[in-house]
Amino acid sequence: MWRRGAAWAWGRRGAGTAVPGPSAGGPRAAAHHKHLIKKDPRKRIICIEGNIASGKTTCLDYFAQTTSIEVLKEPLNKWRNVRGHNILGLMYQDASRWGITLQTYVQLTMLEQHTRPMISPIRMMERSIHSAKHIFVENLYRSGKMPEVDYAVLSEWFDWIQNNTDVSVDLIVYLQTSPEVCYERLKTRCREEEKVIPLEYLEAIHELYEEWLIKRALFEVSCPVLVIGADHDMQKMIEKYEENRDQILNPANSTVYRSL
Repeated sequence: MWRRGAAWAWGRRGAGTAVPGPSAGGPRAAAHHKHLIKKDPRKRIICIEGNIASGKTTCLDYFAQTTSIEVLKEPLNKWRNVRGHNILGLMYQDASRWGITLQTYVQLTMLEQHTRPMISPIRMMERSIHSAKHIFVENLYRSGKMPEVDYAVLSEWFDWIQNNTDVSVDLIVYLQTSPEVCYERLKTRCREEEKVIPLEYLEAIHELYEEWLIKRALFEVSCPVLVIGADHDMQKMIEKYEENRDQILNPANSTVYRSL
């Protein structure tokens, strides 16, 4: 049911019109080899999505400490050390040169996150292979920092993954946070690579998330989305996670509403 501080959104463009999956209707969707690797249908994947410094770690830590579910954070250590190279830091220093390098590796490591054997009936992930493509690759391309040929190659690779591997998600929890709040949080947590991130970058990422998960004008979404306002302090956010605990952990049992 509807809960204070959160809203449900389902993949629809209008009343009674269901949005198909990312590759529905296209020639790839009919491929007989699709989903060669499938997860157990009794298990669920929940992805926590949101801008940089939107509170994803707090959310993940809360559920890691209060439940027995499997929690996977973004593999930042891998991105910071690829055989001695910090490609995350390199990308923030020169996105035009290193964007394709980082996003190729992000796509690989997020694929590993999606397909590794599950050790619990529920897996909660920080972001997903979908937001890696739909938000961060898209931002590099739109901002002119990724050439069209690089964008095309990453898109082809992403399409192949979707048609040959099960990277489906059962629920997206979108922590909807204003760019200004994210910027203030980012300045206080002092991660080395993030010192060069301007407010404009956070605004661009925010707009892409809104287009994707709220306006449904960017890419199709094939699972329910729970939208939680996340501009609050840590204690208030923990209250919100507790308030929406059942909807988050049991999305199949929840009534779905479109966010307002």
